[in-house]
Amino acid sequence: MSRLKIGILFGGASEEHPVSAKSAQQVAEQLDLDKYEPYYVGITQSGAWRLCDGPSLSGESRSAILSPDRNVRGLLVLESDRLGSRIRQGQYSTVNLDVILTVLHGKQGEDGAIQGLLELSGIPYAGCGIQSSVLSIDKALTYLVARDAGVATPDFWTVSADETIDAAQLGYPVFVKPARSGSSFGVSKVERAEELPAAIETARQYDTKVLIEAAVVGSEVGCAILGNELDLTVGEVDHIKLTHGFFKIHQETSPETGSENSIPIVPADIPAAARTLVRETAQTVYRALGCRGLSRVDLFLKEDGSVVLNEVNTLPGLTSYSRYPRMMAAAGFPLSEVIDRLVSLALTGKQQ
Repeated sequence: MSRLKIGILFGGASEEHPVSAKSAQQVAEQLDLDKYEPYYVGITQSGAWRLCDGPSLSGESRSAILSPDRNVRGLLVLESDRLGSRIRQGQYSTVNLDVILTVLHGKQGEDGAIQGLLELSGIPYAGCGIQSSVLSIDKALTYLVARDAGVATPDFWTVSADETIDAAQLGYPVFVKPARSGSSFGVSKVERAEELPAAIETARQYDTKVLIEAAVVGSEVGCAILGNELDLTVGEVDHIKLTHGFFKIHQETSPETGSENSIPIVPADIPAAARTLVRETAQTVYRALGCRGLSRVDLFLKEDGSVVLNEVNTLPGLTSYSRYPRMMAAAGFPLSEVIDRLVSLALTGKQQ
């Protein structure tokens, strides 16, 4: 059998570019080359698309774009002269692709933008579609959908670009964060009213829409989900044990060696009833948002045993230290098998 030609999109123009590059490298290590012929498409932080020799933008590469023309169903690769310093006008080759796996995180990666281009291309792709991506990247919209599905969320307020909010009307502490951004970029914990304006300005560096949410007292837990509609595979629940402060994923100087204030525990050291509730609630949220392929649903587990939604990541990190692959591996699904299942879901809509 011929190998499937798989396009792997990584990098991107968002603040999560470095995380995406690490995810691509981990995918490359776990990709079964007897099954797949990979084509690594790196997007620089300035937005240039490059067809790379491997999962890195630092090596040899050529200018390439994903064609929205369904008759192409793949990449248009621009041809350069012998010295590689100049593009010959009108000269390009095509690379047909069978399926695409994106590991683009944050803006233009999991907000529906790249999903729209992939829909136009006609190429099957792994992961959430446009609608669920749009809903999940915007935490305020996520909360509204979750509430309608009967899932508890924090109390929250939104602040638009030109809007101000009366700090005195809030109870403290609160968390201030970009409404449509990933990881913990731009997030602040505010203890007093006078700290609020500066925290809002910090969040606005990443998004014009700012979310203010009441702090929830509880443990941070997560649930990795793989699948479509009713047929879901759920990884082991994890628990983020904090020594101080709040969880700042991907903010560490050297995340591969661990965090200064958090320890991930998989399986979570929580009661069996709580584990069941976390898994069931995560699946409810996943289905309510219309997620497909994969997502990580993060929640707070309160002392009384109830859960409150934190956020949903439709393209969770796949690095060596990321939570999603760790939770799936603990449930008996190594990353290589997760990739196989994602490809199968993209091509057929059903798990293998």
